[in-house]
Amino acid sequence: MRRLAIACCALLALPLLGVLSAWLTPQAASWELLRHQVSTVLPGYALNSLLLAAGVGIGVALLGGATAAAVTLFDFPGRRVFEWALLLPLAMPAYVLAYAATDFLQPSGALQAALRRWTGASGALWPDVRSLPGAIVLFTLALYPYVYVLTRAALVERGVHLMEAARLLGAGLGRRVREVALPLARPALAAGTALALMETLADYGVGAYFGLSTFTTGIYKAWLSADDRIAAAQLATVLLAVVALLLWAERRAQARLRFASSRRGAQSGESRPVRLERGAALAAWTLCAAPVLLGFVLPVAVLARSVWLEARHGDFGLPWARFWQWSLTTLQLSALAAAVAVTLALLFAAVLRQRAAAGRLAPAMVRLVSLGYAVPGAVIAVGLLLPLGWAQATAPGSAVAAGIAWAATGTAAGLIYAYLVRFSAVALQSVEAGYARIPASFDDSARMLGAGASRLFFGVHLPLLSRAALAAALLVFVDVMKELPATLVLRPFDSDTLAVVAYNFARDERLAEAALPSLAIVVVGLLPVLLLSRAMRAR
Repeated sequence: MRRLAIACCALLALPLLGVLSAWLTPQAASWELLRHQVSTVLPGYALNSLLLAAGVGIGVALLGGATAAAVTLFDFPGRRVFEWALLLPLAMPAYVLAYAATDFLQPSGALQAALRRWTGASGALWPDVRSLPGAIVLFTLALYPYVYVLTRAALVERGVHLMEAARLLGAGLGRRVREVALPLARPALAAGTALALMETLADYGVGAYFGLSTFTTGIYKAWLSADDRIAAAQLATVLLAVVALLLWAERRAQARLRFASSRRGAQSGESRPVRLERGAALAAWTLCAAPVLLGFVLPVAVLARSVWLEARHGDFGLPWARFWQWSLTTLQLSALAAAVAVTLALLFAAVLRQRAAAGRLAPAMVRLVSLGYAVPGAVIAVGLLLPLGWAQATAPGSAVAAGIAWAATGTAAGLIYAYLVRFSAVALQSVEAGYARIPASFDDSARMLGAGASRLFFGVHLPLLSRAALAAALLVFVDVMKELPATLVLRPFDSDTLAVVAYNFARDERLAEAALPSLAIVVVGLLPVLLLSRAMRAR
C-alpha cells in the first residue's frame, strides 16, 4: 500500500516537474526569452494581477470578516437565516457571476434599458462592468465565503465567551470588538484571504471575458495564440511561485488557528450574542443581506429570466440534443474524477494513518500532492502538455510517445488526470477529517485480534468512512463541473462541458444561450453549500 501511494503521488506531481523543467532547455537557459517578456508583457501581467489580488484581498477580508462577526457576535432579526445564506455565493462560480452581471448591467441590459425609459436619458448610464474594478467586485462577492467560513469557525468557538468575559470586566462594545474579536479572528482572516487570492489568480474565465491581462490569461495567449510553449511555461512558473507564497501564508495562518480554538460551548450558559436594536440591527441586516442578494439571488434571477424569456419566445438558439450531450459529458467526467479522487484519497489517508509503517517518504509525497488544489489549472495544463511535446519532438517516430500524446489529448484521460492533480487534495481533506473521528483504539483492538493492514482498512475503516467519502465525492464532483482553465485546453474534440459551453457562448456575446448551462452549474453547486451549512449548524 505504501509503495502504491508513493507511485500515485509521483504521477500526480509530474505536471509541476514539467513546468519547472522548462528552465532546463537551451532557449530558457539563455534567459533571452525571459528578458523579452520582462521588457514587453510581464510588467502588465504583474501589475494587473497585483492590483486584482490587492483589491480582492481587501474586499474579501472586510466583507467576509464583517459578516462573520455580525452573525456570530451579535443578535438581530434574520441572523439564523444569514448564518447559512451567506454561504450561497459559494455555489456561484466567478465566471458565471461575470456573465450574469454583464447581461444585467451592460448598456443593452435590462437595468439600463428600464432606467433610460424612466428618466429619458440616452447612452450608457455607467462605465462598463467588464473592467478591473468590476472584476474586483465580482471576485469579492464570489469568494468572500472563504473568509466567512474560517472567521466564523474561529469566533464561534470562543468569540462570544471572551466577549462576555470582557463585558463583565467593564470593556465597552467597541473595545471588545477591537481588542478581543479582531485578534481572535486575525489568523482566520489571513487564511481565508489567502485561499480567495489563490482562486483569483487561478481564474481564467473572468479575466478572459473581461479582457484583463493577468498571468493566467497570459499563459493561454502564449500557448494558444503565440504558440510559444517556453514562454507559457515561464509565466506558469512565476504564477506557481506566487501561489506557493500564498499557500505558505495560508498554512501558517491555519497553524495559528489552533491557538484560537476550543471545544467549550461558546454560546452556552450566560454567554449570548449581543442584542442589537433599531439602527444597529438594520445596519447588521443590510450588511449580511447585500452580499447574498448581489452574489447569489440577483445573478440567479438574471439567469432564470434569460432562460424564461428564451423559452417563452420558443427559440433558445440552443441545440437541445447537443445540450443534453454536454450535460452527459459533464456528469460523466465529474463522476469518474470524483470516484478516482476518492479512491486515491482513501489510499493516501490510510498511509498517513499508519505513520509507524509508512516511513518518511510516503507522508512527504502525500503532503506534496495535497498542494495540488493550490496549483492553477493553467499551470497543470502547461505542465502536462509541455513534456508530451518534447517527447514527440525528440522521438518523432516513436509509437509509444504518439500513443501517450493521443491518450492525453485525444481522449478524456488527460482531462481526468488534470482533475486528479487539482482536486485530489479536496477529497483527501474530507477523508482525513473522517479518519480524525475514528479513535486509534479501534486500530489497536483490530490488530490484537489478528487483523492485517488490508483487513483493518476494509473491515473497520472503510465502513466508518462512508459518509466522509461521500462528502469528498460530492465536493470533487462539483469542483470538476465548475473547472474551466484546464478543461479548455485538454478537452478532446467535440466533448465540451457545461463550463466550456457557457464560456464560449458568453465570449461570443450570446449571453442568453450561456444562461442555461450557467444556471445548471449553479444548481449543482448548491449541493456542497448545503452540506457545509449542515456541518456548520452541527458544530
